[in-house]
Amino acid sequence: MSFDLDAAIRKVPDFPKPGILFYDITSIFTNTQAFKFCIDKMVEIYKDKKIDAVAAVESRGFLFAAPFAQRLGIPMILIRKKGKLPGSTYSCKYSLEYGTAEIEAHKDDIQSGKNYLIVDDLIATGGTLAAAKNVLEQGGANVSDFFGVIGLPELNYKTVLDGATITTLINYSGK
Repeated sequence: MSFDLDAAIRKVPDFPKPGILFYDITSIFTNTQAFKFCIDKMVEIYKDKKIDAVAAVESRGFLFAAPFAQRLGIPMILIRKKGKLPGSTYSCKYSLEYGTAEIEAHKDDIQSGKNYLIVDDLIATGGTLAAAKNVLEQGGANVSDFFGVIGLPELNYKTVLDGATITTLINYSGK
């Protein structure tokens, strides 16, 4: 299965601030071949692994995880920003370049002892994914794999996500 994913990703210079090259993943959703390629690759990568559920990071992670979960016949857990979920939740605060954030997931959705894949659209520093892992582990889940369509390895996410398998479909350098 061959597809030029790089050509399908819009690059926006100087967004959100001068000197930043923004990789706009939304262009994948307007290109049906690109979107199908991403989901097909996810299924190919994980179909034979012991993944009991997929946890998706708000919000673009939802868009990749939902069709993937449906195709594998596994549950999808939502990892959302604090205050977006009703009921009892596990949560984790983490640092961002410009401050802090907090994410959470429903306690009732996480099954202890089950294996989870965490999905997001882009893996940069790994901070959000590490926090998502923390949330799932509070519920007794096992997290061994992370998936992102885009990876920015120069930002050292492997250090933050040490010990886990990290898979991306395409990597970009900041240079």
